[in-house]
Amino acid sequence: MADSDSTRRRKIVVGVDGSAAAEHALRWAVWEASLHGDEIEAIAVREQEDLLPGTSYTFQPYGRRPVADDEGARAYLHTAVNAVTTDVPVVETVRAGDPATELIKASASADMLVVASHHHGRFAEVLLGSTSAECVRHAQCPVVVIPTTLIR
Repeated sequence: MADSDSTRRRKIVVGVDGSAAAEHALRWAVWEASLHGDEIEAIAVREQEDLLPGTSYTFQPYGRRPVADDEGARAYLHTAVNAVTTDVPVVETVRAGDPATELIKASASADMLVVASHHHGRFAEVLLGSTSAECVRHAQCPVVVIPTTLIR
């Protein structure tokens, strides 16, 4: 009896945040997908703009200002994807919100989630949280964490 899942393409979700580590994670995901005929959903999550009452400023982690629109994030994501692949099917998705939360939501329909580890250290992780650590704890599929030590 043939297993119908054996012919189904796996869906690999990869988080892309503009860092060299995330671009390496995207390269790894493309390599993995090319070996098995899988498809990729590359997700860039822009910070949600939560304005403080009476101001035009927001508090953002790591001192960044949020990307103001989806078009800027889409342009970046498209450039990142085109830099690493031409032959693997990639769906490019931009979401607004918390990166860990959005990647965990995407994991519900994925066969694998690939994220980069930025090695902020244990103290920073306790204070700020870590996207990769949150994904490992809460994703609904297997998670591959690509360490920054693999980047050359």
